[in-house]
Amino acid sequence: MSPLVAVAVLLAALTHAAWNAIAHGIKDQLLAFTLVGGGGALCGLAMLPFVPSPAGGAWPYLAGSAVLHVVYQALLMRSFTLGDFGQMYPIARGTAPLAVTALAAVFAGELADGRQLAGVAVASAGLVGLALWGIRGSGTRPHWAAIGAALATGLAIAAYTVVDGLGVRASGSPLGYIAWLMILEGLAIPAYAVATRRGRFLAEIRPFAVRGLLGGLLSVLAYGLVLWAQTRAALAPVAALRESSILAGAAIGTLFLKERFGGPRIVAAGVMVVGIGLMLHVG
Repeated sequence: MSPLVAVAVLLAALTHAAWNAIAHGIKDQLLAFTLVGGGGALCGLAMLPFVPSPAGGAWPYLAGSAVLHVVYQALLMRSFTLGDFGQMYPIARGTAPLAVTALAAVFAGELADGRQLAGVAVASAGLVGLALWGIRGSGTRPHWAAIGAALATGLAIAAYTVVDGLGVRASGSPLGYIAWLMILEGLAIPAYAVATRRGRFLAEIRPFAVRGLLGGLLSVLAYGLVLWAQTRAALAPVAALRESSILAGAAIGTLFLKERFGGPRIVAAGVMVVGIGLMLHVG
């Protein structure tokens, strides 16, 4: 992984945490993800005249990824509804890198070496540690339904990461791939919201429009950078480095959502940084 690719993935991690925090901050999660998805679809439509169309071999991946992204968004909405941002976000993100490592080995033929595998494992342990210390420090019993939704979200993340990694490589145009992906995945939840809210839809969504559409723009930037990085580096290290977004998420939770961080979480974050250092072969 070159330094340029590493910087791109770190920027993607920061923007990803930001749009997730924006979505979490809108209490009506259906409206939040309607705006994020709709904003992403608008960005994709705006890009179409200026980017090459993906090659024919990429379209099955695009179709499969769009379905997986809708499943991911539904699970993320569920976990955000049931649990705190500072707990659900790291659980969801922390389960993904190890699953990506396994799936990339099976479907992409990318076998991690010992150092990378150790790094992914250590980074994931640190990420999950952030979540578990949050639960322990809350003074309440774990909300197992919320944790289950977050774990399922992580598996969905791993699935679409590998599908998109293969798809963007087959596309010949990372920008064309991200444009069409944002359109295909971004319209499902808005369509559902319009159908279920009917006459109330515009009145309910108007107060959150600016924040939600900003979240959509950030989501396009975040995932576009990841897709570009996947054309220039192995899937598992990119996926694991991307999950450093949890550090940004923890900072957002502490500074803006008034969620407790504390010493144990700092230790867990340090473990994650060590894992990232093992995982990256920057040169």
